[in-house]
Amino acid sequence: MFTRSRKAAPVAAALMAASLVFAGCSTTSADDDKPAASGEKITVSTNKGDVQVPKNPKRVVVLDNTSAETVKALGITPVAIPKGLFAKSVLGDWISNQDVKDTGTHAEPKFDVIEDVKPDLIIGGYRFAKSEGDIKKIAEKTGAAFIDIAAEDGAPKGRVETMRSSTITLGKIFGKDEQAQQIVADFDKNLEAAKAQATGQSVFLSIVNGGKIDNGAKRMQPFIAPLNLKDVFAGQAGDHHQNSGLTPEAIAQANPQWVIVMDRDAAVPPTDGSKPQTAAETFKAQQAFAGVEFQQKDRIFYLDNDFYLREGIQNYGENYAALAKAIAAKK
Repeated sequence: MFTRSRKAAPVAAALMAASLVFAGCSTTSADDDKPAASGEKITVSTNKGDVQVPKNPKRVVVLDNTSAETVKALGITPVAIPKGLFAKSVLGDWISNQDVKDTGTHAEPKFDVIEDVKPDLIIGGYRFAKSEGDIKKIAEKTGAAFIDIAAEDGAPKGRVETMRSSTITLGKIFGKDEQAQQIVADFDKNLEAAKAQATGQSVFLSIVNGGKIDNGAKRMQPFIAPLNLKDVFAGQAGDHHQNSGLTPEAIAQANPQWVIVMDRDAAVPPTDGSKPQTAAETFKAQQAFAGVEFQQKDRIFYLDNDFYLREGIQNYGENYAALAKAIAAKK
């Protein structure tokens, strides 16, 4: 028995050495479960300057709601999103997908989730702008690229033009240039339809929140910026986070020909589970509007219920198309 074990020793040693070689070939660092991107990098233009990003990144965190629908349209499923900030009507499959992790909201971000998913690319900006410093630190730690291409009020090119450029940028990153160009072409067609009908009409930009009508100019002025429509309050006030003190009587006195309404409660229901009045119900209940032109001629246009959460190129385009039809029908 002793002689046989001595003869087997070299064989066992050889087998052990071979197993270590093969194990070394299949083992990686802490990123062992992270699929590799193509390795190629490209330079893209962002709201904060040129940034190098991986071509065809495999693990993408999408924090920007203005880019999210384009990412989906290009056939990409992210590894993490802020599920509470995206509209279920268009991104419900992402929200319900347990493999897509929840990064929390901009008010309560889950930075550990962003780090744990080991991203190649983080698409930030807009609502997460205040957390940019922390997110960039995560990007540096994980080796991810961080970009801000959000179509937001402070974007250097303005909101609508940034929608176009960010769409083209995403097409370039994911190798989907033709699809991105088609998205822009569809948007431009809808915008041109709205421009053809917007011929200088006066308009009140309204936000309805908690059953109250207020000035929504800050959030909605970018929507009418490319159109020949005149805000009766000249874009003053309108931050939906505060009460501007505007009364129904003041709105009636301004006598707008049209009202464009964003129903915030439809997109973000009250946390107490109560069911507030819809924007349409709220407008109908106002006695001050009884003799006003927009009420008499039914010239109230309601943006889609998820406008507050979407705000990207698809959302703006759909609403431009609907607004064009609404104005044409009431001329």
